Amino acid sequence: MADESPEITLGRSLPETVLPPAPSDWEEALGRAGRDERAVRAVVRAHPRYLAAWARLGEVVADDLEAYACFRVGYHRGLDALRQAGWKGSGYVRYSAPSNRGFLRSLAGLARAAAAIGEADEAERCAQFLRQLDPSLQEGRPLGEREPG
Repeated sequence: MADESPEITLGRSLPETVLPPAPSDWEEALGRAGRDERAVRAVVRAHPRYLAAWARLGEVVADDLEAYACFRVGYHRGLDALRQAGWKGSGYVRYSAPSNRGFLRSLAGLARAAAAIGEADEAERCAQFLRQLDPSLQEGRPLGEREPG
């Protein structure tokens, strides 16, 4: 009876989760909205489950607290979507999959917004979680930027 060696178990890779793509009409609406805050708000209202719209809204609003709230909504809706896609709380969620980008931009934005409002511990937890979900992301790589306000 052979024992399974640690090398064998350590050699197994973590699972990877890819969110289903958003409907093309949602993506088109967000594309037309560009970085116009009012137009982005209209997309969020029409499609509140669209993670990329929440991330974009957090990026275009001028107020740090409002950005924090938008990114937090995108992050939590993203966690729900990940669980529905089979994510069990660990494994990769890579930026290379376009359908994952709204969630990852929300998480990165939440880290930035938390830092902006003085929540340093939350900012670090979010940054660490982002690195765990996609280790290929380089430190400081922008996953969306807020407009200067």
